[in-house]
Amino acid sequence: MSDLSKLIKIVKQLRSPDGCDWDKEQTKESLVPYFLEETYEVIEAIEKKDNLALKEELGDLLLHIVFQAELMAETENYSISDSIENVCNKLVNRHPHIFSDKNDKS
Repeated sequence: MSDLSKLIKIVKQLRSPDGCDWDKEQTKESLVPYFLEETYEVIEAIEKKDNLALKEELGDLLLHIVFQAELMAETENYSISDSIENVCNKLVNRHPHIFSDKNDKS
């Protein structure tokens, strides 16, 4: 199991009927202040050049991304995999000079 899959599984368990009451009652909107706080903490760690804090804060921010994606999976029937696929396609499309088939002469 990948680290990302492990995190997704933990969030799903926290949101399950037998999970954590606090996690189960959260919504996209209720998590915004925490999401924003974690974003600021990432920025602060970068500005302070504190790599140990950055490692921790990136994990906290990733938790919020996974949590938001799980909320959408529960209500809108799409998963974080869909978001990952979208951003992968976007990066490849924005960088044809890197990702185009250089052997394709057509």
